[in-house]
Amino acid sequence: MENKTERAGAGSEGVLSMVGTPIGNLGDLTSRAARAFRDADVICCEDTRVTSKLLAHLGVSKPLIRCDENVIARRVPELVDRLLAGERIAFASDAGMPSVSDPGQVLVDAAREAGVRIEVLPGPSACVTALVLSGIPCDQFFFEGFLPRKHGERVKRLRQLAPIPGALLFYESPHRVEASLEAIAEVFPGRVVALCRELTKLHEEVLRAPAPELLERVRERGGLKGEMVIVAAPPSEEELGRLQAVFAAGEDDGSVADPEELLHADIAECLAAGETANAIAKRLSQKYSRKKRDVYNLVLEAQQGA
Repeated sequence: MENKTERAGAGSEGVLSMVGTPIGNLGDLTSRAARAFRDADVICCEDTRVTSKLLAHLGVSKPLIRCDENVIARRVPELVDRLLAGERIAFASDAGMPSVSDPGQVLVDAAREAGVRIEVLPGPSACVTALVLSGIPCDQFFFEGFLPRKHGERVKRLRQLAPIPGALLFYESPHRVEASLEAIAEVFPGRVVALCRELTKLHEEVLRAPAPELLERVRERGGLKGEMVIVAAPPSEEELGRLQAVFAAGEDDGSVADPEELLHADIAECLAAGETANAIAKRLSQKYSRKKRDVYNLVLEAQQGA
């Protein structure tokens, strides 16, 4: 039986194989991907439990190294050394293409810098699958990945993406999907949006409607399960023209307002309504994902300037 030392000494070349894996249906695993797992000396993966199930399906038993986003950076030097010594390493995310909203890119960069041969084994991709399934024009598109966690930052990022003349793609989890759709409906009230979930699985589903209507449908359904992809239609010519005119003039209108300006406007409105500084700070700090003390100081400044 050939050992790794003999193979490395014989001048064999190490290879890093970035392997695309099924996003739900095991039938989508390619024969080339299966062969890469069988030929690998070691397999790097996000979650060893997930990849173990895939390997069991193939009847393959290989050493696994956990390389999720929390540990991959410190594992890279050792992995590059093993590649330079002639080992074959396969890298797989839990589902889909590694490095696409998944760890892996840092290893690719380090391996390329070290002169290691890298191969990519194409496979399923949730974002592209959802784009085609959504029925939204897909000749141009922009993949954002996950939106920020805080509402204010989420809205700000969506406003930055608003002028892009193509479909917008977002990944989302079940417990955050309603909040993301709320922000999308706020920023893109006139756009059609598709929510694609359980892709390639038995209960695959696409919910498609204007953004505010889709938000209400999701709220009514409640408890949606499965990983999800949100696809927002491109801006209409009217919306795009309006956005371009706003940016060219260096001004804002309601659809691209600066969150900081909105906060100051809300403070002024609350003061005019007779609310106390403490009550305003408590409510608006939650709305804009800001520290209560910071908002409270802004309220005091507004009171002094009145």
